[in-house]
Amino acid sequence: MRRAAITAALLGLAITAAPAARAQLVEPDLQARIAAPVANGHERLHCRGLSDAEAFVRTELFFGLSRPGGVVAEQDFKGFVDAYVTPRFPDGLTLLSGVGQFRDASGTTIVEGSKLLILLYPRSDRDADSKIEQIRTDYKRAFQQQSVLRSDDASCVSF
Repeated sequence: MRRAAITAALLGLAITAAPAARAQLVEPDLQARIAAPVANGHERLHCRGLSDAEAFVRTELFFGLSRPGGVVAEQDFKGFVDAYVTPRFPDGLTLLSGVGQFRDASGTTIVEGSKLLILLYPRSDRDADSKIEQIRTDYKRAFQQQSVLRSDDASCVSF
């Protein structure tokens, strides 16, 4: 299997991951604080030492804006979010604009505009993974993209 590295630079933060792998960006201290084994051997996520915090999953999706024949216009991206993301995650989301880069199969570094979608949702949301994968599939199909980078992490969230 070819393991080309993809580097997404967004808002001054660089994240490197193999294309087929989800980035593992959990700090060891954070992981120890939010995951604790229970008697049956399964992990139960909880936030120790953080008052009124809840265990959530944080998923980040990195969308490239270049496509064959041009770029994804701001209005088109907003339409995509309104039609495909908001109905699946109506409780809220965060969307940031930036510049990303990656190395293509020929070794050329490609720099393009990008969007970072941040979703926070309860770990108990059993449908979240399939909804997120469908968003990735819909975007690739709608805008002729090769991939949408996904990063998942555990978070302690307080409202």
